[in-house]
Amino acid sequence: MKIIDADAHTKATHIEMLVMDVDGTLTDGAMYYGAEGEELKRFSTRDGMGVTLLQRSGIQCAIITSENSPIVAARAKKLGIENVILSSRQKPDSLRELSEAMSLALKSIAYIGDDVNDIQVMQIVGLSACVADAAEQVQSVSHVICSKSGGYGAVREFAEFILLSQGKPITLPEKW
Repeated sequence: MKIIDADAHTKATHIEMLVMDVDGTLTDGAMYYGAEGEELKRFSTRDGMGVTLLQRSGIQCAIITSENSPIVAARAKKLGIENVILSSRQKPDSLRELSEAMSLALKSIAYIGDDVNDIQVMQIVGLSACVADAAEQVQSVSHVICSKSGGYGAVREFAEFILLSQGKPITLPEKW
């Protein structure tokens, strides 16, 4: 992980919610199609555990994506992510609406993304990160650049950064 903003650890101590992009962040960004035209996406179980660790530590998770995909809705349901915004063409507006609905200040929200449609939202949150294979423009506005690529554990890496910055353990309770 590469810390770009010297205050990233301090900013992470105020995080109450992690918002994630999907394609290229929670997935490897590739589009998979079956013979019948069915779309498939590849998700990392390590990223899923990162989401679980955050949630068990009291940090909420949400998804904002420009895609309208039942696959994303199914993955969010499996991970217990209740705040899912699909088909967002204006991610900053979607984030502002979510923060108001959740009564959260933007500075208490972290965001992780990978491409140019994430830049504006990354500029208004308290802490931003990108995956290792993010577009250069995205890397230039990120507080943290993960060492893992999208779909290969970057979300987990960022989740652990937030948890460690807050002095929270990276373990699950005995009964979860």
